[in-house]
Amino acid sequence: MDAKGYGNIPEILFDWITFLVKALPLRSVPTFIELLIGAMLTPTGFVTDAWLMVAMKRHWSSYFKWLQKGKWSWVALAQQLGQLLTQWCPNEQWYLAIDDTLVLRSSKKAPSSQFHHMHGNKANRPQFVRGQCWVSLSAIVKGQKQAWSIPLISRLTRACGNGNKLVTAGILLRVMRSFFTGATVLMDSWYMRGTLIASLQGMGYHVIGQVRKDTALYDVPERTGKRGRPRKYGEKYTPERVTNLEETCANVTIYGRQQSLRYRTVIAKARFLDGQLVKVVWVQFENEDGSLKPARLLLTTRTNMSGIDIIKAYAKRWSIEPMFHQLKNRWGWNETWQQSRQVLHRWVQIISLSYALVQLLTYWKESAGQEMHLDIPWRKHAPITAGLVRLKLQRNLQQVAVRDWWDVKSRIFKPPARAIE
Repeated sequence: MDAKGYGNIPEILFDWITFLVKALPLRSVPTFIELLIGAMLTPTGFVTDAWLMVAMKRHWSSYFKWLQKGKWSWVALAQQLGQLLTQWCPNEQWYLAIDDTLVLRSSKKAPSSQFHHMHGNKANRPQFVRGQCWVSLSAIVKGQKQAWSIPLISRLTRACGNGNKLVTAGILLRVMRSFFTGATVLMDSWYMRGTLIASLQGMGYHVIGQVRKDTALYDVPERTGKRGRPRKYGEKYTPERVTNLEETCANVTIYGRQQSLRYRTVIAKARFLDGQLVKVVWVQFENEDGSLKPARLLLTTRTNMSGIDIIKAYAKRWSIEPMFHQLKNRWGWNETWQQSRQVLHRWVQIISLSYALVQLLTYWKESAGQEMHLDIPWRKHAPITAGLVRLKLQRNLQQVAVRDWWDVKSRIFKPPARAIE
């Protein structure tokens, strides 16, 4: 019996959920599956809306109680997602992106609610707003046409104490280091600090990021053969010296379109990294009229990379911005109102998992060269997005008792028809 079209749902989705629930106690699995499917179907971040999307088998207050007092770990769920990615989406070189975002709040009682500076400088926005600052870590998967960010774990920065964004970023990457050994972390200029980079290298990560244009860079000093301590730094790279470096022109598809750029690259010693050898790239993009945009300075600890590969790799970091937009405005992160940090972390992790699974379905179908039948005639030739996949899942899973699909004996989550097979 396939009255609601369960057969059209990719079977890999049920395999992923079955794999994720291994991180939970057995008695928590049915409740988690109900909330996960509900969060996957609703565009808002309210627990009650997730409850309304699925034919829940328990009283609505039971789900709040499970979020508040249930004995399970949201960090273990995030680690299970990282293990899922490395097993189902093998990649020779993983790229992770770290960044922060603000979720606006009007109440002082919200966990870690405080005033933050709006560094985005958007039009018609105040310079300072009240909100919660989240630091997120995502894994980047590359499809045939574009790259997607899969949210792994997010942590709320504290309003008091010494736990700033740099400390939070280090914690998130330490949690995931066993699954992404040797991965390259992509960071913007705010996170490119010596203390964080040194910590990440100690964990086995590589780093690519944008740094200030006036970053102190030096040549490797020549050995003089004289007595005394050898020089640590050679000649400094001044703007005049950089201009005299060999310039390379390239035409690449980057940031969603074909662009012309010019770059110069060199291996140098970075003073803010205590003289560590790094590879730096000065890159300038061309405008449509042929004029050049201001130069950007990219830096990586992987000195064996070519200049154009560094530019392309750093461009993948931008995929985290659409991820933030989708999570906040289409998956309900803006409405995740909870009274304590622990409950808020748990619910945000479930929402992130629901988005990650839908986004992974899009990537899985594209990488396998298969078409996903969405049954949306007016979007037949449109690119498959996470929002369109959710529309299909709503038609198949809304008001379905998914709790009954969990088989305690076999510990497998599948629709009844597939379970019989």
